[in-house]
Amino acid sequence: MDLQLGGKRAFISGSSQGIGFAIAKGLAAEGVEVVLNGRTREKLSAAVEQLGSEVPGASVSAIAADFDKPEQVDRLCAELGEVDMLINNVGLFGLKAFADISDDEWRQYFEVNVQSGVRLARQIMPGMLERGWGRIIFVGSESGVNVPSDMIHYGASKAAMLAVGNGLAKLTRGTGVTVNSVLGGPTYSDGVAQTVETLARQSGVPAAELKQQIIAGNKTTLLERFIEPAEIANMVVFLASPAASASNGAAVRVDGGVLTATL
Repeated sequence: MDLQLGGKRAFISGSSQGIGFAIAKGLAAEGVEVVLNGRTREKLSAAVEQLGSEVPGASVSAIAADFDKPEQVDRLCAELGEVDMLINNVGLFGLKAFADISDDEWRQYFEVNVQSGVRLARQIMPGMLERGWGRIIFVGSESGVNVPSDMIHYGASKAAMLAVGNGLAKLTRGTGVTVNSVLGGPTYSDGVAQTVETLARQSGVPAAELKQQIIAGNKTTLLERFIEPAEIANMVVFLASPAASASNGAAVRVDGGVLTATL
């Protein structure tokens, strides 16, 4: 299928590694000019070089910004210019007992996971509506629908992200702009891999064995394995394309069947 994405421009927040990088790679392979984002210029430079190596001829640039700092987001938007696709991927993730989550941690999760998309859409969406075409995609989580008891702050922020996406879609009526969300399931991103490797060293268990133990303990996944970042990226790339023109205001599941038991 020709996704008709050649010549378009996309910004992907939180894309120096993991799911964000996989999305950038998928878009670049379709001929999209991609703008990467991360907190440090050093890590971004490495990501730009890696993407250029994996997708020869790709048009790649990067802008560093910490989404916990509103002034840096304002600077990013001023530097960014017009984009055809906004992929809101940046986010914080972590396990923590509800009683131990401080007010500051609640604020930080909502600042990064929710307000990042709000601020970017507020700056970028008007131009899309004026030009008559655009794609805004929120990379969400099944945890926003079935909130885990050991990361309520994360699940609540992802639920709020879904609400923002749903509301923004209603502002696009009769235009060529769409707003959709992707509900990812347990994904073996770089962050998850690092956590597994750390726990494996602490417990003296091989990382591959611990990885299998963790996913085996998740009785709701129909895949019975972790989702790969590229599998999330495949759906995002499709939704970003003209081929998905009839999908608007949707929350599309790429959860490996995790939500089957709850929906």
